[in-house]
Amino acid sequence: MDVPDASIEEPTDALVRITTTNICGSDLHMYEGRAGVDEGTVFGHENMGVVEEVGPGVTRVKKGDRVSVPFNVACGSCRSCNEGWTSFCERTNPQEGMQGAAYGYANMGPYRGGQADYLRVPYADFNLLTLPPGDEHETDFTMLSDIFPTGWHGVALSGFRAGDRVAIMGAGPVGLMAAHSARIMGAQEVFVVDQHPDRLRLAREIDCTPVDFSAGDPVQQIMDATGGKGVDRGVEAVGWQAHDSTGDEHPELTIDNLVQVVKVHGGIGVVGVFVPKDPDSPGVGAKEGRIGWDYGTFFTKGQQMGTGQAPVKRYNRMQRDLILDGRAAPSFIVSHEVPLAEAPDAYDHFDRRDDGWTKVLLKPSA
Repeated sequence: MDVPDASIEEPTDALVRITTTNICGSDLHMYEGRAGVDEGTVFGHENMGVVEEVGPGVTRVKKGDRVSVPFNVACGSCRSCNEGWTSFCERTNPQEGMQGAAYGYANMGPYRGGQADYLRVPYADFNLLTLPPGDEHETDFTMLSDIFPTGWHGVALSGFRAGDRVAIMGAGPVGLMAAHSARIMGAQEVFVVDQHPDRLRLAREIDCTPVDFSAGDPVQQIMDATGGKGVDRGVEAVGWQAHDSTGDEHPELTIDNLVQVVKVHGGIGVVGVFVPKDPDSPGVGAKEGRIGWDYGTFFTKGQQMGTGQAPVKRYNRMQRDLILDGRAAPSFIVSHEVPLAEAPDAYDHFDRRDDGWTKVLLKPSA
């Protein structure tokens, strides 16, 4: 629908003309009505484009700069930002009890998303990552706003060390980015668990071992493949709407599988979305954000777990340079590039996990 264009509101703002904005798997939680989002919210937290205008307080970024926009809206000067945790900025989300803000997302502040022609970026000098001019690497760079850093963060949260074996639950875009990241970081072997053939094919294409959980217990498959040893690290990239092979929802499923397959004193990184409450959850506990998972085995095995949204700025500059050096190519997951006007149809295909719809890029100018 037509809405007023975003505009400069504060001296430290920049206005970005969007060239590419992506549909994220986490957008589907709102699309399906499973996350409390206000009616009229403009979606879109995976954004890049060209600076159209800057406020009088912006000194580093200038009109015409090509930029990637981290999904974190961060002030750059609070305690969390100073410690590198821009995903938990203490100033940008006015909602009581919430630290951390994002564009176009439920409970993450009043910031409109970028599935639009223009995006207002607060604290532009701090938040924006500049890119080489032109349109080279567009489909790679568009992953820098969220899923490439988020996948990398999942591996980092697990305590990964070069030479480790890794199991990743979920071969959606974030899971595949975690697999790509683990390979770049020096993983010995990476298992990627899913049931969708198109996603498992992509895992194989990046030299990972696909595990089809519709063909049998994924824990047993991985244990068999490792001679009963399991893996050193695990990454949860599905979230609380995890489903078994019959389509039934089990919020604890992927975490339980990782607890079983990760070795003693191994680590698990959780970057799939879990929410404080979901009234529509089929589980009584999950309605209040209480997930009954196998904590006893987790404790007994002396495992560690890291969780939470990625602080994009910790990784995006380094990942930009990996792309420029030819060492990273996150665009391998892109399946469709469509005009913004076709977003409703694209959301429908992506939400139904139709074969071949692995990552959708929207083009406002198309």
